Amino acid sequence: MKVNVEVECSPEEARRFLGLPDVTKANDVYVDALANAMQGVGNFDQLQELSKQVAPMGQMGLKLFQQILESGAAMAMSGGSGNKPKKVD
Repeated sequence: MKVNVEVECSPEEARRFLGLPDVTKANDVYVDALANAMQGVGNFDQLQELSKQVAPMGQMGLKLFQQILESGAAMAMSGGSGNKPKKVD
């Protein structure tokens, strides 16, 4: 038997329902710090150096982070039944 349930709620309601912490203040601080750092960037070399500080592993680290999120989402969607997620390139 397959049952589909649709829930219509705001992102705030979903966050509370799932028991996730409210990181709005931390996100605001991070965005402000990043915006301030970007204001001092005058050329491509400075931008590249800033990006290395923000994401130390660069593109490889971002891809790894993306794969972690995708596999977690796939497990959540499958109900954690052990199905391996499809690799997306």
